[in-house]
Amino acid sequence: MNSDTLISLVRSAAREELVPRFTHVKRGIKADGTVLTEADLAMQQRVANELNRLEPDILFLGEEMPAEEQQALLQSGKPLWVLDPLDGTSNYASGIPCFSVSLALIESGKLKFGMVYDPMRDECFTAQQGQGAWLNGGRLVPFDTGLKLKQSTGLIDFKRLAPALATRLVTGMPYSSQRSFGSVALDWCWIAIGRSHVYLHGKQNLWDYAAGHLILAEVGGQSCTLEGEAVFNNTLQPRSAVAALDPGLFAAWTDWLGIPR
Repeated sequence: MNSDTLISLVRSAAREELVPRFTHVKRGIKADGTVLTEADLAMQQRVANELNRLEPDILFLGEEMPAEEQQALLQSGKPLWVLDPLDGTSNYASGIPCFSVSLALIESGKLKFGMVYDPMRDECFTAQQGQGAWLNGGRLVPFDTGLKLKQSTGLIDFKRLAPALATRLVTGMPYSSQRSFGSVALDWCWIAIGRSHVYLHGKQNLWDYAAGHLILAEVGGQSCTLEGEAVFNNTLQPRSAVAALDPGLFAAWTDWLGIPR
């Protein structure tokens, strides 16, 4: 499928399903304690229907599906769309304008296409394996920040980190300043364009990180788990994530965290 078609599909769906409900939606709580709204479900159904109409041979996995169904889809070995219909639902339900839609395509166990759309800023990040990454059609290029780790901004999600590591980050802060925005998909993209410089998240799901992971990789960024493994492993196992766009910062960041190389 042409990437312009995908961009148009997701952008239109977000504008019609997410934006009108923003600040006018009630929240529910899923079994795992995370927030769910009618907008999540409406967006997932809308995108699933349109993708099936355009590419009926590609299977579809959405965040709001039962875990057993998700597992069966991933294990099928067939090409698979992976959608997070509303990444940052807690922000969305609270009226905080920081959320996104994340869509990835997995073929033969590899990430082939990734798209993250921020409807509040009308920013659309895309990437194709081996071909590069773009923001609203403009190619993203690697760059060296020239910053030392102590001068950088850390994009850190503390909630899912081990207490000892979280405490160490607070008491011995290795960066200059710290942020946490509440949308994993946007985290990856904002690292890719230098809005923050080093990244750490203790636990994210495939639909959270798949598209953003490819976008960062295609602009030359580096990432790994806290155990030094590749973040994407084509499973539903939640993964930690350590990342930076700048190779020098990535090396300094992983050294500070004590990650084996």
